Amino acid sequence: MPGPVQPLSSLPLGAAATITEIKVPPEHRGRLLEMGLLTGTTVQLVRFAPMGDPVEIKVRGYNLTLRRNEAELIMVQPK
Repeated sequence: MPGPVQPLSSLPLGAAATITEIKVPPEHRGRLLEMGLLTGTTVQLVRFAPMGDPVEIKVRGYNLTLRRNEAELIMVQPK
């Protein structure tokens, strides 16, 4: 059974989830969409940098790093 919707940054390490909503402001959303972060896309949290920022995720077969504040605005549903 899928878990509740939560921010991408709060997933446990190694957990996979499906993007349900992107709350990033419109002026920054285009960049995320170009990198393949779309509603319905599966992502996996790979690791946090030593100080917790940035966050590394795996999406569409490649690794991507996001600022933690961006990851907090991407809502996901754990698988």
